[in-house]
Amino acid sequence: MIHPTAVVDPSARLDSSVEVGPYAVIGADVEIGAGTVIGPHVVLRGPTRIGRDNRIYQFCSLGEDPQDKKYAGEPSRLEIGDGNVIREYCTFNRGTAGGGGVTRIGSRNWVMAYVHVAHDCVVGDDVTMANGTTLAGHVTVGDFVTFGAFTVVHQFCEIGMHAFSAMGTVVFKDVVPFVTVAGNTAEVHGLNAEGLRRRGFDADSVRELKRAYRVIFKQGLTVERAREELAERAAADPWVGALSDFLGRSRRGIVR
Repeated sequence: MIHPTAVVDPSARLDSSVEVGPYAVIGADVEIGAGTVIGPHVVLRGPTRIGRDNRIYQFCSLGEDPQDKKYAGEPSRLEIGDGNVIREYCTFNRGTAGGGGVTRIGSRNWVMAYVHVAHDCVVGDDVTMANGTTLAGHVTVGDFVTFGAFTVVHQFCEIGMHAFSAMGTVVFKDVVPFVTVAGNTAEVHGLNAEGLRRRGFDADSVRELKRAYRVIFKQGLTVERAREELAERAAADPWVGALSDFLGRSRRGIVR
């Protein structure tokens, strides 16, 4: 299952079912799980762990040194989960000591061409990243986020679960869960109602999130005051509770 032109380091650990295409280069300390397909000319550098049933298309570079001037060769790693599709020319860098030493990508993500995930990012599950999406260092992305093409996210930002960014969005602050953002610089443009509908949110949950949205974005409240207003609803509804928790841990301020 390994093409004769591929170069695989003897210390790499590949399941017997892994396929490796022509001219791929797999370095030391790379581990690849069952059913994963590595396309032509892909370069994998370790320490990197790639799970099961991933499809990595041609010309990707995954696990290379972080693009951080403070990086001094200290041990760091890249971890990728299961069932991801990673299209052409994507680049994922390993972590740094200052960010915990690991860049982590979850499972079942759909990653289109030319996506860059920088050092120390943490990306959840079921995330869609359209062509040219760029995450700077230390970005955290929740589950079921959708990034439109050429979205750019500043370092240390957090993107809440089920959020959606339109094409060409530039994000400098945290994006709360369940909302749609667009523009340079990003502004909130309502609840991600269509995304929630597609993911099976019932009418009552969407109604509660719309009420919470109005509290946060339509009443001119500070983040702290908005959390106080949401306290009773947050205790009764888990989705509003997740929204309130996000507000409580935001350190960069939120996109409004």
